[in-house]
Amino acid sequence: MKKPVEVVTVSRQYGSGGAAVAAILATRLGYQLLDRALILKMAQAAHVPPGVAELFDERVDPWLHRLGRALWRGGIEGVAPFDPSQVVDADRLAGLSGQVVEEAARLGGCVIVGRGAQCILRGRPGCFHVFVYASRDQRARNLRARLGADRDVEALMDSMDHERRAYLHRHFDADWKDPELYDLMVNSALGNEVAARAILSILDPGSASA
Repeated sequence: MKKPVEVVTVSRQYGSGGAAVAAILATRLGYQLLDRALILKMAQAAHVPPGVAELFDERVDPWLHRLGRALWRGGIEGVAPFDPSQVVDADRLAGLSGQVVEEAARLGGCVIVGRGAQCILRGRPGCFHVFVYASRDQRARNLRARLGADRDVEALMDSMDHERRAYLHRHFDADWKDPELYDLMVNSALGNEVAARAILSILDPGSASA
């Protein structure tokens, strides 16, 4: 007998409304939403303020930073060896994020937004992986409505999508848009509510009409 879905992961293009779709799913399913809450958990584990954790969330450390860290790890004569547990950077936060995702999946009953959860939990029974996307024009309209007409949303979309793509490549050697990572890819062009209902119609038909 197939195990029921206990964990939903939602990956998203920036501006697609994926986070809002995830929130609707969590409410309808009665599950915990791990988005902002995941950042708070990472901050607690790293013993840093949430704002610091947010700076490194779903980011990749610059190449020069990684080079310097690798050199220090080996130690330099007369200098104490590098202790990665004392450094807060994107790599460490990614590791902590993975631990939080694994523990959340063990407990079940949650919707996890981003953070490579579709890779961390790939093949795990009881998990359903979704990718939410939209056209570039639609995403730009969404972002202008949310951030203001004076923001350069085109550059912001490119930057954020690049970061998320690079994050998956570095930590999981995966292609962010690879359809094999997902059970369902949903276009949110008709609205977040419609996208959520489409997902719920597969997960829980009763919830879709609630």
